[in-house]
Amino acid sequence: MKKLMKKNLSTAAIALLLLCAADMPGRSEMQYAGIAPNPAASVKTIIDKRPVLHADGIRFGAYDPHGDFGAQSNVSTEALFLPWEDVDLETLRVADAYAQARGRNLLITVEPWSWDVDWRLTSNELRQKVLRGDYDVNMRAIAQMISQLKSPVIVRWGQEMEDKSGRFSWSGWNPRDYIAAYKRMMDIVRQEAPGTQIMWSPKGEPGLQDYYPGDDYVDLVGLSVFGLERYDELAYDKLRTFSEALKQGYDLVAGYGKPIWVAELGYQGGDAYVRPWIETATLKQSAFPNLQEVVYFNDRDVHAWPFDLGRPDWRVVDSISN
Repeated sequence: MKKLMKKNLSTAAIALLLLCAADMPGRSEMQYAGIAPNPAASVKTIIDKRPVLHADGIRFGAYDPHGDFGAQSNVSTEALFLPWEDVDLETLRVADAYAQARGRNLLITVEPWSWDVDWRLTSNELRQKVLRGDYDVNMRAIAQMISQLKSPVIVRWGQEMEDKSGRFSWSGWNPRDYIAAYKRMMDIVRQEAPGTQIMWSPKGEPGLQDYYPGDDYVDLVGLSVFGLERYDELAYDKLRTFSEALKQGYDLVAGYGKPIWVAELGYQGGDAYVRPWIETATLKQSAFPNLQEVVYFNDRDVHAWPFDLGRPDWRVVDSISN
């Protein structure tokens, strides 16, 4: 396994679980010029848009590299992202201590690539090497480290596999190949870290059912739900609520009878757009009886969105550094 040689994580960053991807350069931040935005609808005065946590509501977790939820007591899960190359796995011990001190689970998303674009394989190269077993040693090292952690751990591998945007090298594979790869990796996790829960995590798009690996390989289902006001205007000609954004993916996976999480949640826009998301993201709704937890992605998006919308900043408080 390659170690983190080109990028060094600071002690403070590690303490706050700064296991996040580097910014991708060269992305356009310009708004799509085809349709004019509505300035009145985009007024922003809310300075902290963290979800309201209802006493009898859905559990809440966060990917929180900036530590905005560090002192919040009612957070169930600490999420982090981990490439299986170019990372020092000893940082997981710090993440474990951070989560354990706060009584939180760990949701570890293992991304099967390098965050260094210079080391990244093509999609086909990655697929061939994973299926051939070349990366078994990488996954085994991660699983062996997980077995030493004290916090309850959930492993999420190769998320959003049905996405066809080209965002991830493992997305859009032939379903049979993806399922074989997923099972191979989760077998390693079960061998090396018994008791670890495993999460199958599609984006929530039509066709996801082709990638379902079977009930024996899914403890939890995770979906991705993001709300970007300008994107909604351009893609849907309407502004979507959290419930509307969740419904498609939820309906596609509800029949599996598994506990469902929103493994990645984020929203950005004017007050009138984000306030309903703030108020309903953790509200129990009869339409989503299997929804157990939502996990907020508290950082700027790593990837540029369509329509030249750049990389949205999902962070719950304004980020001067971004």
